[in-house]
Amino acid sequence: MNVPAQASLKTIRQHNRREDVLDAAAALFRERGFHACSMRDIAKRAGMLPGSLYYHFPSKESLLIATYAEGVRRIGQAVDLAVEPQANPEQQLRAACRAHLQILLKASDYAQVVIRVQPEDVPAVARELTHLRDRYEDRFRPLVEALSLPSDLDHDHFRRLLLGALNWTRHWYQPGGDTPADIADAMLACLRLPQPEKAANAQ
Repeated sequence: MNVPAQASLKTIRQHNRREDVLDAAAALFRERGFHACSMRDIAKRAGMLPGSLYYHFPSKESLLIATYAEGVRRIGQAVDLAVEPQANPEQQLRAACRAHLQILLKASDYAQVVIRVQPEDVPAVARELTHLRDRYEDRFRPLVEALSLPSDLDHDHFRRLLLGALNWTRHWYQPGGDTPADIADAMLACLRLPQPEKAANAQ
């Protein structure tokens, strides 16, 4: 069945407006925090009327979920692409950590929303946000499970410690110092994961 050209154009325009809204929401949630900005503020940043914004999202909470989901999608995509070509578990985890930090520490509004907005900050949608966050962090579960770690080391604690350290980096990172890749490597070294050159020499 052929879709009328006018209908197709309308769909494209609606999709583009949705992207504009998400971009505006991500920027404001990052700059001010979720509670400090209104739907009117977001509509103004997106260049639209508040009533038009409510056409796309019935509430600020629903807009937060969509923005958070887009952030998770972008970070997850970067991690997946980095992991895919790697040959062994250590290289895969290292690539995932590097990709995670690279997108977290660059000027990414969406990534900052995922890191800065905690589910407990917005009780009305805490369950949805927790599900999205956990779905992303589950990417690291098989990467850690595949490592040759000491038998008495809890893999879940290792994974949570690593992700917590990576996420906290945003509080102290200064551009011009160590690169995100250097920081990821240093953190893995602290957790006794061999450095790339040492791993290569051991083979």
